[in-house]
Amino acid sequence: MADNVGNADARPDLELEAEFGESTPTIDEQEMAEAMAGCGQTAIGVPISAAASVEGAGGPGSPVASSSLSSGTTRPAEASSGAPAQPDFPAASAGHPGGHRGMPAGHPQIPAGAEMPAGHPGGHPAGVTMERQRHGGARSTGFRPGGGEAAEAYLKRTGIKPPRIIAWEITRSCNLSCAHCRAAAEFGHYEGELSLDEIKTTIDDIVTISNPIIILTGGEPLMRPDIWEIVDYAHEKGAMPVIGTNATLITEEIAAKMAEHKIPRISVSIDFPTAEEHDAFRGEPGAFDASIAGIKMAKAHGVGVQINMTVTTLNHTKVEAVHDLAEELGIDAFHIFMLVPTGRGSDMLDKELPPEEYERVLTWAYHRQKTSPLHFKPTDSPHYYRIIRQLAKAEGKKVTREEYGLDAMTRGCLGGITFCFISHVGDLQPCGYFDMQLGNVKERPFSEIWTDSKVFNELRDYSLLKGKCGACEYKAVCGGCRARALEVTGDYLASEPYCVYEPPGWTGECDEAVATTD
Repeated sequence: MADNVGNADARPDLELEAEFGESTPTIDEQEMAEAMAGCGQTAIGVPISAAASVEGAGGPGSPVASSSLSSGTTRPAEASSGAPAQPDFPAASAGHPGGHRGMPAGHPQIPAGAEMPAGHPGGHPAGVTMERQRHGGARSTGFRPGGGEAAEAYLKRTGIKPPRIIAWEITRSCNLSCAHCRAAAEFGHYEGELSLDEIKTTIDDIVTISNPIIILTGGEPLMRPDIWEIVDYAHEKGAMPVIGTNATLITEEIAAKMAEHKIPRISVSIDFPTAEEHDAFRGEPGAFDASIAGIKMAKAHGVGVQINMTVTTLNHTKVEAVHDLAEELGIDAFHIFMLVPTGRGSDMLDKELPPEEYERVLTWAYHRQKTSPLHFKPTDSPHYYRIIRQLAKAEGKKVTREEYGLDAMTRGCLGGITFCFISHVGDLQPCGYFDMQLGNVKERPFSEIWTDSKVFNELRDYSLLKGKCGACEYKAVCGGCRARALEVTGDYLASEPYCVYEPPGWTGECDEAVATTD
């Protein structure tokens, strides 16, 4: 099973290749990133060009059209609190209180062969050529998710951003039995899965309001016999399909089909650097070797590859080793995911890093990104966008587009904002970990659910956030994980339970937003 693609963080890594020039890019990075993940899925990165004009691409109140991240919410000032100290790689500590379930960057274009300037988090280190940095991807097509005529018309008509990334669980069947699978997927047929005709009808409706990236996930999407018909139909209607797979089923024939059917990138989950450990976690002997072989075949056919790693107490000391493996394989992107224990993963609460270690891993990632030759970023980690700003300030820097790329223009949780998840039976959710069905495409058009859902509309209004999140000066760039809040408290607008940060204006006595600035 592709283990992180049903949620706003397991999507194929959308590396938005923005041709900045003198204009503002049309797509915010996290909006593209937090958009792909599902059960044992893998995130897939799809680079995208921002060649079209900015006006209307992000719409009023979007980070594209103005300095605000949402209607009425201005970009927060830098925090006055100190930045986290650079840690050694984190060591696991005891579990955390209150367990819970629940888990594209860009830069100015550089000519092929040219050396990159000094690196930035989520970017590329100095001295690394573009050939080494990139491989395949949607960037060459100039595709702009959520930037087509229908999307711009929808934004103008409703004031709501169109979906830019949709993670679609086209089947829950899977050939693996991963310990942390959101969908608790197994081999075999699942009753009620959307038919090919139902999928086509839903795509027809989706493209009336947007031209999104559609992450085909599962389960294992390659187990669906009509996957290539779905891929072709999505292309035909103006969407961009990508695939989140465990890669164990990839053969030379399937790799050739991926290229033939214009799949720009796949994402594959690799959680350990050795076969013994990875296979035990995935529940299938030989899974590691099969995934590596599948990755190599996909690359040989010109398909871009992203590796995702779900970080737990079992492997937190091995992130560097998996990163190095990805580099050796010539992978395009490496994303680390913080475990969100849902589905089968709910049995792994004791393997989830406690909040303090979570913070340390993300701080380590900030510094490691500066030297990594890969597009390397944490996912399913809204707090990271706070940490970037704290650490940059401690270094005497501003988080600007020029140095930090699209990391400077995105936010954390995007569920219901520009990303959503469609289950194998047609249920619509903000992300794969957000255990609340907001409608079903068999019964009501996707476009109506996206537009009218009370939950979606509340998630889009950051002023409704409660507790620490409501008082936090970083809420416009972080937002907290709404799925975790829902799981732990029953309230998706409550404080993110996995954040250790205390906002300067937070008293703990009320839910009023009293964010301070310096």
